[in-house]
Amino acid sequence: MIQQIAFCIVSIFALGFAGWQFINIRRNILLGQSEKLELNAAQSWRNVLLVAFGQQKMFKNWIPAVFHFFIYAAFVITQIELIEIFLDGFTGIHRFFAPMLGGFYTFVISFIEILSLLAFVATVIFLIRRNILKINRFEKPEMHGWPQRDANIILMLEIVLLIGIFSMNGADTLLQSIDSQHYPDTGKLAVSSWLGPAFFGGMSEGALHLTERFGWWLHILTVFAFLNYLPISKHLHILLAFPNTYFARQKPRGEMDNMPEIMNEVKAMMGLAEPTDTTELPEFGANDVFSLSWKNLLDAYSCTECGRCTAACPANLTGKKLSPRKIMMDIRDRAEEAGQNLRKGKDEFKKDPALPLTKDNYQDGKSLFDYISREELHACTTCNACVEACPVLINPLEPILKMRRYEILTESAGPAEWMPLFNSIENGGSAWAMSVDRDAWARE
Repeated sequence: MIQQIAFCIVSIFALGFAGWQFINIRRNILLGQSEKLELNAAQSWRNVLLVAFGQQKMFKNWIPAVFHFFIYAAFVITQIELIEIFLDGFTGIHRFFAPMLGGFYTFVISFIEILSLLAFVATVIFLIRRNILKINRFEKPEMHGWPQRDANIILMLEIVLLIGIFSMNGADTLLQSIDSQHYPDTGKLAVSSWLGPAFFGGMSEGALHLTERFGWWLHILTVFAFLNYLPISKHLHILLAFPNTYFARQKPRGEMDNMPEIMNEVKAMMGLAEPTDTTELPEFGANDVFSLSWKNLLDAYSCTECGRCTAACPANLTGKKLSPRKIMMDIRDRAEEAGQNLRKGKDEFKKDPALPLTKDNYQDGKSLFDYISREELHACTTCNACVEACPVLINPLEPILKMRRYEILTESAGPAEWMPLFNSIENGGSAWAMSVDRDAWARE
C-alpha cells in the first residue's frame, strides 16, 4: 500500500509538471501568425505513417537509420510493458497481463527484450559516433555546448531505462520459482531467462526482491524524468514529428509563396485590381516569431538537430555561415524567450502600457535578427536541399525567405551587390540597367 501511495504521488506530480510544460510549448507555437493550410487528408496521413512512424526519409543514410530504428522501435513497443508497470503501481498487481495472455505474453515481452538489447547496442554506437568518431555534422558551431550535452544526456537516460527493465525482468525470472504467488510465470523470456541467472543467480530472496523493485522504480522514474526533460530537449521531436508531418506543406518543394500585398500592387499597376490604400504601409516578410506562422514555429520545435539539412546545404559546404539547422534552433530559442517573458507578465514588455500584455502588445527590443545574422540569410541559394533532407518534413527555407523579404521590402536594406538589381527592376522592369524600354524589341 505504501508503494501504491508513493507511486500515485510521484505520477501526479511528474505528469502534472510535464503537462504544464507542454501547454507552454503549445502557447509558444501559437505566438506565430494564424495560417490556413490547404492539405489533402489522405496525403497528410500518408506522411504520418511513412515519414513519422515508418522513418522513411531516415533510410537515405541507411547505416545510422538502422540503429536509430532499433531505438525508435524499442521506445514504441516498450510502452506495452509501461502500461503494465502503471497498473502494478496503481493496483499493486504484479504482471497484470501474464496470467491472461499466457504464451502470447511471453512472446510480447521477449520481443520487447530483444528490441531493448538492440537499442542498447545502438545507443552505445551513437555515443561513440558523437564523442569519439566526432561525425562532422555533429561538430558544427551551433552544436557546441548545450546541444552536445543534450544529445549525450538523452543517450545516457536510454541506457538507464534499459538497466532498469533488465534488472526488473532478470530478478523477476528468478523470483517466479521462489514466490510464484506474487510473481506469476512469464515463460522463458528471450533475454532475462539467461541474464537473470547470470547476474543475480547467487542472491538471496530478499536481495532479489530488492533488485526487482529497484529495477521497477528505476525504469518508471527514468520514464518520468525523460517525459519532463523532453520539453527542453531536441528529443521533443519524438512527439511533435507526428503533427509536423501531418501539417507539412504538400505543394512542390520548389514553389514559393507569393505575398498577396505585392501581387495586388502588381495587378493594380496592370489594371487588373483596385489599388490599395497606401496611407499605412504594410510590413512585408517577418522579423520575429510573431510575424512567422504557427507552422514555422512548429517546424522549429520539431527539429531533431540531426544536421542532415546543414550537411546537404551547398552554402554551408562551401564554407559560408549559413546552417539551416541553426536557423531552426534560433527560431525555437527566440520563441522560448518571448514565451517566458509573456508568462512573466511584466509591464516592461508592453508596447502600450495601457493595454494588457499579449503577443500583439509585446516588445523587448529584440527580434530574430539578433539571433540570425544577415550574412546567414544572404548565403541561402533557395535550392531546397535542406527541405528535401529533413527526416520530419521541416521547411527551413520559409523563415529564411520571410526574413529576407522583411529586410529588403520593409527595411529597404540588403547586400550592396543586390541593390542594382532591385533598382533596375523597379525603374525599368528589367534585371539589367539598360537605357531602352524592355519591350522595345517587340515594337521593332
